[in-house]
Amino acid sequence: MYNGNINGFADRFRAAVQGVTPIPIGTKPNVYHDWSGSTIDGLCQHFINWFSFRPEGNSGLWYIQKFSWLYYENEFGLRFVTTEPGLGMTKAFVNLFAQYMNSDASQELVETWETQIGPEGMSKFKKSTSKTSTGYQNFNDFFARELIVPRPISSPTDASIVVAPADAIVNMIADELTVDTLLPVKTQQLRVDQLLNNSPYAQKFIGGTAVSCILMPTVYHRYHAPVSGTVVESNEDVTGGYFGINDFPELLDKGNVGYGYDYSVFEHFRRGYLIIDTELYGLVAMVPVGLNTISSVIFQDKFKNIGPSTTPKVAITKGDDVGHFAYGGSLNILLFEKGQFPSLRIPQGQVIGHFEPPPSAASAAVDQKVAKRDLKRARKS
Repeated sequence: MYNGNINGFADRFRAAVQGVTPIPIGTKPNVYHDWSGSTIDGLCQHFINWFSFRPEGNSGLWYIQKFSWLYYENEFGLRFVTTEPGLGMTKAFVNLFAQYMNSDASQELVETWETQIGPEGMSKFKKSTSKTSTGYQNFNDFFARELIVPRPISSPTDASIVVAPADAIVNMIADELTVDTLLPVKTQQLRVDQLLNNSPYAQKFIGGTAVSCILMPTVYHRYHAPVSGTVVESNEDVTGGYFGINDFPELLDKGNVGYGYDYSVFEHFRRGYLIIDTELYGLVAMVPVGLNTISSVIFQDKFKNIGPSTTPKVAITKGDDVGHFAYGGSLNILLFEKGQFPSLRIPQGQVIGHFEPPPSAASAAVDQKVAKRDLKRARKS
């Protein structure tokens, strides 16, 4: 593609490299990659290194961030990875990575993560998503692991209580949403019609509220119904890009994981959506978004592709398992109608967050060891 400049591939890559912006001071070396002056051979080698990389619990986003510096605050870099043929290139890599994560070869990675999580942490989960197996078949089987004892659901019979859809960092995005224009609210933007793939229900969320629930790599990766009601529409397969968040590192590194972030970008990412009629409190939409290196957003069969002609109507109960993600970064965006969900409310004495562990010489040594190991593997490949 480069040698023949197919569909402008070489031109776009060169423009991306020329547009690289300086990496912020203080960026950790293990997520740093300087793309300035890179050649096509350098790009190829980067993907070879990435494919050789075996992410652990504390390093799962390293190479995603390394690649993102190519388009960090760089419109030409963004164009390179979000339009063809660069879009096809990144899709091919994601699919290749998914093949490994779904293969028997990824068993070694399962063992590493199980060791890091520890016996006590792993004792909470079923040993496989397969009913005929006594162990995880591959890494994505492990990544989508189910709880042995489901999490308790707050006020299961109280329709006014909305529960978290996943183990996530909850972040209010915006209120007074609009379908027709990008409305800046606290520096954040959304176009609901695009987010819901031009669903006829999108207009119901005009003036409403959006809440983001960001999942980090090490957490439980299934998502559940935040409310009870009837599913009026769903689509588990809205085609979109896999890379191209203009400042992906800042989504993670703002200290509170992306508050103030421009969420309109997620309208163009691989995602699904599910819209629930709560009867008393209007419609609630849940939009699972598969971020970098995720090849699929997977709904349970009964919640797949529901439309006006679907009969009988599909009931859903707060806490129901709706689906899961394959390996990578991910989030859920919840949408509410106007006036129905004006704020987050948490009872006294309940968890509102946690402090990050202070940096230690031990953790730094582990990071350095992992980085050296993966560099060695990459060189061998």
